Amino acid sequence: MREQLTENDVKKIQEEIEYRKLVVRKEAIEAVKEARAQGDLSENFEYYAAKKDKNKNESRIRYLERMLKTAAIVKDNSKSDEVGINNVVEIYYEEDDETETYKLVTSIRGNSLDNKISIESPLGKAIRGHREGDRVMVKVNDTVSYPVVIKAIVKTTEDEDDQIRSF
Repeated sequence: MREQLTENDVKKIQEEIEYRKLVVRKEAIEAVKEARAQGDLSENFEYYAAKKDKNKNESRIRYLERMLKTAAIVKDNSKSDEVGINNVVEIYYEEDDETETYKLVTSIRGNSLDNKISIESPLGKAIRGHREGDRVMVKVNDTVSYPVVIKAIVKTTEDEDDQIRSF
């Protein structure tokens, strides 16, 4: 499945890749050299920890580069009264008689603990493009769905605090 990213997401990913290649990679290589110089590698915890950090950095670089190669660029061209990317949406759950507020973001920035839901999640797919007052069915799978009502839409832009997720 192709990751859906905004142009700003792509820019942030490219910046992280560059930082990891130019700064983190050099630091990791230096840490491995210093740990190796301490002697016997069979009992050298610092060496194994440094190698693990170096490999984790290289793995993150490969992950981000692969994501960029396969990503689909999405634009938020939603109308002023429709739910779109980066909008804060107040949702009323009829079955629970509860109201929750979410920010609709791309999956790379999704964080359910921060009430940032992905446009690729069942709720995100269901409410995107709908208007205030609409009753929408959220389809979780072929047998489970539930109704929600869009109470309010606040048009916002992407925050600088919106960080891409680590893996």
